[in-house]
Amino acid sequence: MQNFKLNEEFLLNNQDWTFPTFTAYGPGRFKEIGKFCKNFKITNPLIVIDSGSTKLPFISDLQNLLSDAKIKSNIYSNISPNPRDDEIDGGCKVFKEGNHDAIIAIGGGSAMDGGKAISLTVNSGIPLWDFEFLDKVPRDLKGTNPFPKLITIPTTAGTGAETEVTAMVTDTKKGMKFCLWHPEARPCLALVDPELTLKLPANLTAWTGIDAMIHAIEGYSVPLFHPLCDGSALESLNLISKSLYLAVEEPDNLVARGGMIVGSYLGGVAFLKGLGLVHAISHMVGAEYNTHHGLTNAIILPAVMEYNLPGLEEKVKRMSEAMQFTDHSVDGFKNNLNQMLDRLKIPNGLNEIGVPEDCYERIAKKSMVDQAYGQNPKKATLEEVKELTLKSIKKAR
Repeated sequence: MQNFKLNEEFLLNNQDWTFPTFTAYGPGRFKEIGKFCKNFKITNPLIVIDSGSTKLPFISDLQNLLSDAKIKSNIYSNISPNPRDDEIDGGCKVFKEGNHDAIIAIGGGSAMDGGKAISLTVNSGIPLWDFEFLDKVPRDLKGTNPFPKLITIPTTAGTGAETEVTAMVTDTKKGMKFCLWHPEARPCLALVDPELTLKLPANLTAWTGIDAMIHAIEGYSVPLFHPLCDGSALESLNLISKSLYLAVEEPDNLVARGGMIVGSYLGGVAFLKGLGLVHAISHMVGAEYNTHHGLTNAIILPAVMEYNLPGLEEKVKRMSEAMQFTDHSVDGFKNNLNQMLDRLKIPNGLNEIGVPEDCYERIAKKSMVDQAYGQNPKKATLEEVKELTLKSIKKAR
């Protein structure tokens, strides 16, 4: 890894992209939020953050920037690490009571998923669970503005949630996490500023970075033809392989932070094609035990790779080349991933983060309902998913 240098000229200068949504990238672009709100005629946004971010400096900075632009705002912070349907209902109530006209979702994947879920249902008049990914897309939308304008601002480099229209939300009655979406509910702006990730602790940098890598690996492994997603996946892996260790070990390295946040962004494009069993299992673990999504994925990864990769030799070769591994075999790829997890101090099993062994059958059954299960490159039986879940709990590598 890191045989080739990152392109400092690209990563340290402003870039505007229009795919997959309008994106403003660059160090310091956060300060332009007032200008962007005025461009989109946003006058009173609701700022959606997760419950752990209330005292972080970028929240007060955001409100000050909006105030300087004569834009009112309010904060909704009741979003868990794994957003829940009752929390989305609470956000809708605050949005309506405050007469807000837009949502700014700032933070990691939880905050952005929370903001996206609120935007789906607050104006449309359609119940939240009618937007479930595997159901028909709701078409009977109310009014001329069924989805309020949505700006996404990532402060971690992991989820890629800023790029796309899906949101993962826990159904509190079922104790399961589901994917919600609508093709018209795309963010009007993704504001991607690597300076916002400079204060991210080493452990969160590692956990979210591995999450981004898994998005690219699982997206690329989905057995569909989608060259836009596949190209994004390989470039994501290339950037992450050059950036992740540097971002963890040199936290003030802005070039590495830029490489990671763009790698994460591209990982979000990659998984528009789909995901796989890592996410199918992780979603249900998170729904029950409220574990950190990126860390949960990282722990599960080796067990699923052991199952998925045989038969994907050509894809493994191309991913290995993108990540500058010298051994392009399936075993070489798995070994290199395990070495990364070791260096980044990822636990060996979910039992180390509070997931009990006796839940494996229940988690496995729920995982098979997740949309990512059906996108996995191999069709796993219930017994195989049980085995993978138990292995992930006890010792995944």
